[in-house]
Amino acid sequence: MITTDFVPGTPCWIDLGAPDVPAAAAFYEAVLGWAYEPMGGDGSDMEGGMFSKDGKTVAGLGKLTEEGARSAWMIYYTVADAAATTQAVEGAGGTVRVAPRDLGEWGVMAQFTDPLGGQFAVWQPGDHTGMGLVDKPGSLNWTELYTTDAAAAREFYGTVFGWTFSDMEMPGGEGTYTLITPAGLPEDRMQGGLLELSAEDLALAGGRPYWHPVFAVDDCDTAAAAVAARGGSVQMGPADAEGVGRLAVCLDTAQADFVVLDPSPAG
Repeated sequence: MITTDFVPGTPCWIDLGAPDVPAAAAFYEAVLGWAYEPMGGDGSDMEGGMFSKDGKTVAGLGKLTEEGARSAWMIYYTVADAAATTQAVEGAGGTVRVAPRDLGEWGVMAQFTDPLGGQFAVWQPGDHTGMGLVDKPGSLNWTELYTTDAAAAREFYGTVFGWTFSDMEMPGGEGTYTLITPAGLPEDRMQGGLLELSAEDLALAGGRPYWHPVFAVDDCDTAAAAVAARGGSVQMGPADAEGVGRLAVCLDTAQADFVVLDPSPAG
């Protein structure tokens, strides 16, 4: 489970780069019940802002400005030292997309690409530690990497974050799913997973690996219907996953991918 203690190596923030900020805001408000507040505070600044649920911040939204980049969610992981993490990334064969950037009292951020092409980010907290709501309907409750080489991904992220991994066989002989647990924490703190797929199955990112968020919802079918009604698409599901819940793999109006999940009851 994802929590808000934000120990090193755990997901602490997500943000979306979208070509049309107002359209993205309206989409996620309808699908996840979020409230959007532009950074200007008076509705005049439509270059980005914050999403909240039940009065607590759950995600950020910004204008997609990188030439040739696809609209996608970026997942940030807490680190004690962004500069040291940058050295670890480079030492493990990754590359730096955005060098550590000091944002004053807020904290320090950096963005990277793993050796296979998956993009992720880190956050060295200052006054801002991360999301105010997780693991509840309308908030992040899992992170997931689709990669072309699970063993290489495990080696890289294990080196950078100290994560531990455990494998489970997927139903129907569909392959092996690798579960991710932060360093030094018990398995009930699993925060995500990774799945090996062929490059042909990763057409959304041009054959490169990619991370995406999983959002908890009260009702998967209702959320999936809202995705379609608001101009997005449902790529898979809604479907029941044994021991996990009912889920649907979705794209928003700009083709950014995410999953909605109605978790199974405890026990």
